[in-house]
Amino acid sequence: MDDRRKVPRRRVLKEGTIVYADGLRVFDCTIRDISENGARLLIANTVSLPDKFQLFEKSSNLLYPATIVWRQANAIGVQFDGPATSIHDPANKRYARLKFTR
Repeated sequence: MDDRRKVPRRRVLKEGTIVYADGLRVFDCTIRDISENGARLLIANTVSLPDKFQLFEKSSNLLYPATIVWRQANAIGVQFDGPATSIHDPANKRYARLKFTR
């Protein structure tokens, strides 16, 4: 398989949460590989996901603005649309009520 990425991804096994609709909808996912530009996520069903969302990476408490670039039945590839920000950043206060922010 020819890897066309500009930045190689590193293999990981991390818990994540896909957040959209201004925090009203959330789906758990597994982050399987990640780079500064994107990630591959495993999720039970990708059909109902919007093209754009926030990816919350639980171990670091970071939110990544993401856009789906490819879909499979139980996996998606995303590109990050900007730098990650802390869930505790004042700009992300709308997510403070969510249960995944321990």
